[in-house]
Formats: sequence, structure tokens, C-alpha cells
Amino acid sequence: MNPPKFKELSSAVLDAVGGVFVGDQLILRKQLCAALANGHVLFEDYPGLGKTLLAKVFAKITGCKWRRIQFTPDLMPADIVGTRVWKGASSEFVLEKGPIFTNILLADEINRSPPKTQSALLEAMEERQVTIEGATQKLDTPFFVIATQNPIEMEGTFPLPEAQVDRFLLKMSTGYVKTLGLESEILKRRIKWKTDDPIDDIEPAIKPRDFLEMQNHVETEIYIDDQILDYVSKIVRSTREHPAVEVGSSPRGGLALLKLSRAHAALVGRDFVTPDDVKTFAKDALCHRIIVKMEYAFESNVSVESIIDEILLKTEAPKNFMRR
Repeated sequence: MNPPKFKELSSAVLDAVGGVFVGDQLILRKQLCAALANGHVLFEDYPGLGKTLLAKVFAKITGCKWRRIQFTPDLMPADIVGTRVWKGASSEFVLEKGPIFTNILLADEINRSPPKTQSALLEAMEERQVTIEGATQKLDTPFFVIATQNPIEMEGTFPLPEAQVDRFLLKMSTGYVKTLGLESEILKRRIKWKTDDPIDDIEPAIKPRDFLEMQNHVETEIYIDDQILDYVSKIVRSTREHPAVEVGSSPRGGLALLKLSRAHAALVGRDFVTPDDVKTFAKDALCHRIIVKMEYAFESNVSVESIIDEILLKTEAPKNFMRR
């Protein structure tokens, strides 16, 4: 996998997703970078903004296996990971694998299920394996979760614990479309599809083998200079030292910035990381890992986003770093 081939395949995925999903193209690029880094993504936004559609379209276009779970209050851990079922014909217990045995898992409205069910994902998201009745089962490669949740209608929901939120590489919002033209384009595409869900008519843009090669390229072929690593470390440490922050980013936040910046460098056709790659993902990778002090949380001019902006402004980016 060379840089031109990588860029060609990336463009094919982005064009295919953009042909269905109407919205900010930067969101699509960030989603692809997270997938190339084999990381989990949490979409949080109001209902009807295309979170689930984007997740399903992206999963189908990558050519990988994917399953969707609608999280509900009565969903049990066994409904996700599977269980052993007695088979009378063979007089033995046989493992019935759950939907988590796939490449891309779409966890829709993940905060609708109780903590016991949510915790069934913890081991899978971190170790890429599940334990069923004492037996460990490895998950397929690649494996990552694309989850959605709504920030409203919180009655009867179960907010994700910090330990689980921290396992998401990115937390993003799709947002409302920005122009009247895009609003009309959504309606035009609906008429063209003749159905609310166009997934069945979508063909994969790349092969699963190509996707795995792209992930390997990001992991092994993209150089990041020590000065850039120090820059990432300074940003992460500053989130812990800011006077308005109760709990700063964990080291996993720095690892997230490392993975995402390398994926973005590859996406634009480079084989080295720049400070701009890091800045592109700073908010999406770090904001959900920060807890603001109570006395600052009620101030209208203080938010996790403004804190990251302040940190980026004060942290000097390296200029004479190695470009391979």
C-alpha cells in the first residue's frame, strides 16, 4: 500500500459515503480516520440528524461485516455477546454467538440500556475479545464500535460511565445542515431512494482486504517526529493542569491523538504527521475525557471546547520537526 493508492481508496470511501449522507464533509473524514485507526466512535446529537444513517452507510461501504443493535432497557448482556445453548441432538452445549461477533458494530442509542448491558461492551472495546461463561472468544479483525446517543429525553436512560466513554476514540456531533441547499438535497435524495433506508442499494466501495491494508499502512508507515509527540503530550498534560478542570484527559487521550493524526496524514497523502493533524482532532479526541469543575460549569463562557481552544492557543507547535 503506497500513499497514492491509499489516497485513491480513501477518496472512494468518502465519495461513496458523501453520495448518500448529506452533511459536513469534515465529519466524514474524521469518521474514516477513526476507522483507519481501528477506534470506536460515539455520535451524540439530537434525533433525526443522520447519526444512525451515517454509521450504517459507512459500515456498508467499507465492505466489512456489520451488525446493528438497538439498545433498549430490557436488553441483556447475552443478547450482545451470545450464550451457550443446549442442543439435544448432540447432547452438548453449543455457543450461539451474539451480534458482537462482527467487524463493525452499530450500537444505536447506547444509553437506553442499563449499566450491566453497557458493561458487556467494555471488554470487547478494549481487548477485542469477550468472555462467555468463563471461555474467552477473540473477535474478528478489524473490530470497532460506532455508537449513537441523544442528549435529550434523558428520562429512563443510563448515562455511560466515564470508564466507557474514555474508550471511545472520538466523540462527535453530526449537527444540523448549514445551508438551505443542503436541506433541499436531503429531500431530493429521499425521492431518489424511494425508501427511508437506502442501505440495501449501496455497494461496497472497497474490499475488506484493502481496508485492512489501509489500517496496517497507518500503523506502520506513517512517521511522527519526537517533537510532535512532545506537542501531543503537552496538550494532554495541560488539560489536567487547567484551573477550570476537575479531571483532565487520561493518557488514552494522547494515544487517541497519536492514532488519529497518523490516519489523517495518510488520508491527505503524507507519510508524516504535522501539528495541524493533531489540532484537527484535539476537541473530538479530548473533550469527552475532561470534567469541568462545578464552579466553572455554570459559567456561560467556560466549556470543554473553550478549554481545548485555550490550550491549543497557548501550546507552541513545533516548526522544525522531521518530515521523514
